[in-house]
Amino acid sequence: MNKHLLPLALLAILPLGAVAAENGEWSGTGEVGFAAARGNAKSENLNAKLQFSKEDESWKHSFYLTALRAKGEVKTARPGPPDANGQPTIEYDKTYELNANRYEVGASSGYKLDERSYIVGAARYENDDFSPFDYQAVVSIGYGYTVLKNASNELSFEVGPGYKRYKPVDTRQSEGEVVGRGLVAYKHNFTDTTSFVNTLLVEAGSDNTFLQNDAGLQVDINKKLALKVGYQVRRNTDVAPGTKKTDQLMTTNLVYNF
Repeated sequence: MNKHLLPLALLAILPLGAVAAENGEWSGTGEVGFAAARGNAKSENLNAKLQFSKEDESWKHSFYLTALRAKGEVKTARPGPPDANGQPTIEYDKTYELNANRYEVGASSGYKLDERSYIVGAARYENDDFSPFDYQAVVSIGYGYTVLKNASNELSFEVGPGYKRYKPVDTRQSEGEVVGRGLVAYKHNFTDTTSFVNTLLVEAGSDNTFLQNDAGLQVDINKKLALKVGYQVRRNTDVAPGTKKTDQLMTTNLVYNF
């Protein structure tokens, strides 16, 4: 996918925020976290997320876009000139390199069969320069059920078949397979201003199973702003030799509610 897709997508969804503010039908959140270090170490880390949702008597829709980008100093060794005794020496070079670059976009629409059950169609695309796959794209259809929804707790799940296209980093060809998609979403409100959310996504196929779990604790500052601490685990079961199967990400973000 074109490297300029992310900024174009950001521009494309900005009107949604205006629509949400105008008619109140859509609601959304924007998250951003940034950290920079200078001195003995030099690094920059940025993560951002935009999410919009809408629900009425017949439909429930959601759309999200996430981005992660980080740079840091890398020290590499090289042979240096001999010392005064003619012994070999080692010198170190510092380079400032990109070590994380990922964006993901996804959407889903569910048609309600009754107050708890719904049929859902979902799509997800991710591009990650430092994962076992250059990209992964999934479309699916399934059944959703809201197990619990009250003032303190919300719990729902989705399950169904889908199709995935992906490109491993150790090959030049894209591959495809039928997968089973499962999603479990849970939210607990400790108080009016403090909540915990956890979303588990599984895309299971015969060649690879992708698992992602997002957990977050959010504390509201006021009606518009909040602070959120998040912990994400991503795992691919089938990866190229020398590539780790699991990635972890911890974030502290400022959240703005549309």
